Amino acid sequence: MAAAVSALAVVAGGLVSAAVIGVGPARADHCDPAQASQEQQGQQRNNRNRNQDQNQQDQDQQGQDQNQQQQDQNQNQDQNGQNQDQNQNQQGQNNNQQQGQQQDQNGDQQQNADQQGQGGGRAVLDPAQDPGAQNPDTQNPDTQNPDAQNPAPEQTAETFGRRNRPTRNPGQGNNGNNGNNGNNGNASPTPSPTASEDHNECADLGPFVEDFVDIRQVAPRQLDARIGRGGSRGSFVSACGTNRNGHNNPDNFIVAPGVSNGAHHLHDYVGNLSTDGFSTDESLAAAGTTCRLGDKSTYFWPVLRDRKVDVNTEDADGNVGQVLRARSVTLQFRGNATSQVVAMPRFLRLITGDAKAATNGAGNARAAWSCTGFQNRISPDKYPLCPRGSQVVRILDFPSCWDGQNTDSANHRTHVVFPSQGGACPQGTKAVPALRMTLTYSVPQGPSYAVDAFPEQKHNPITDHADFANVMPDRLMQFVVSCINRGRRC
Repeated sequence: MAAAVSALAVVAGGLVSAAVIGVGPARADHCDPAQASQEQQGQQRNNRNRNQDQNQQDQDQQGQDQNQQQQDQNQNQDQNGQNQDQNQNQQGQNNNQQQGQQQDQNGDQQQNADQQGQGGGRAVLDPAQDPGAQNPDTQNPDTQNPDAQNPAPEQTAETFGRRNRPTRNPGQGNNGNNGNNGNNGNASPTPSPTASEDHNECADLGPFVEDFVDIRQVAPRQLDARIGRGGSRGSFVSACGTNRNGHNNPDNFIVAPGVSNGAHHLHDYVGNLSTDGFSTDESLAAAGTTCRLGDKSTYFWPVLRDRKVDVNTEDADGNVGQVLRARSVTLQFRGNATSQVVAMPRFLRLITGDAKAATNGAGNARAAWSCTGFQNRISPDKYPLCPRGSQVVRILDFPSCWDGQNTDSANHRTHVVFPSQGGACPQGTKAVPALRMTLTYSVPQGPSYAVDAFPEQKHNPITDHADFANVMPDRLMQFVVSCINRGRRC
């Protein structure tokens, strides 16, 4: 027993220390959305069982109170019966004694009358005198019954409180506050972290079970506009690999230039070997590349993670889990549905999607999730659950209607915009080769993966996005334009 108490003290001391230092980073295996859902269901079952046990205890207590009440009533009835018997016996004795005294007095009066020679009848009692004045029990029968003065036990304050205790709501009781604080009614300025608190902290990271959908439940839809007579049907694929060299960082030189960890989530890079938060046109032009044909462009996107694996638990932004390298990366430049394309200017910078769409709204969101074998089914806001043997697909389309002048803009969007739903570019813009990134992944079964994201975005799938900067040599860009406009696949 002493050893057990010592062990508990050591554990409690550790928890208190953790509370003082701060709750540690969430563990990836606790942050698996599928596991979180099971733990939440188990916690709900435990809460229901505790509530049922408490209700049964309350019913048992009420039954005991009713039994006690019945016993008290029976005792009161017995006591009242005894008091009534005593009162009747006493009353009878008093009546007999009174009658005897009256007879004696009558006899004496008769004798005196005989002696005095007076006539008369019996002595008459004073009508103001209560016949029961000599018997206090008959005057107030309750004075001898203390139970009649005091309320029955079931009416006392203590018993009332016991029988009318407030019903415990699910999740309250010993844990209090929906089972999170564990204060049990006692204020605690720095409650020690518990397993449920760790779970809740992980649950707050996202994603959530409702962020996933069976791909077979997604309705088919057409992703591309129909190409008309004046459209350009060709394409060019730049082969740049899948980032086997492990070029990763949490920077974004387009949106947050000169800042380390400007993205607050990890990026995969292919193409230019030097890309980081401090890249410039000159540094990119001077670097090497993983792409064929001398394409020094930089292509990057947030990584996908396996949330079942306990890795990266120290990440301050909540991007926990094992990084999943894409099984395939296809970087395809395509034409326009209604017109020919013109060359992109060198160092043109583009972004697609919105890394903060979960809080900004879907206005700039461009996420497109699917599965191999089901690529006519595209989900814009759910992670797909693919059948066994099918891989997760990310499709990232970039804007392709250039203003003809600028390589960037203040919001990194207005210098190049998307075509209309019919595929035509807005007036005053020119169609350039339209970049489409297609990434495929082997992911764990079930809702157990997520895209890296800003912390407040909860790893929502709608936040998927990507970035590109054109650093192709001019001759290569002219070759790309020729392939597209001539209807070739290069």
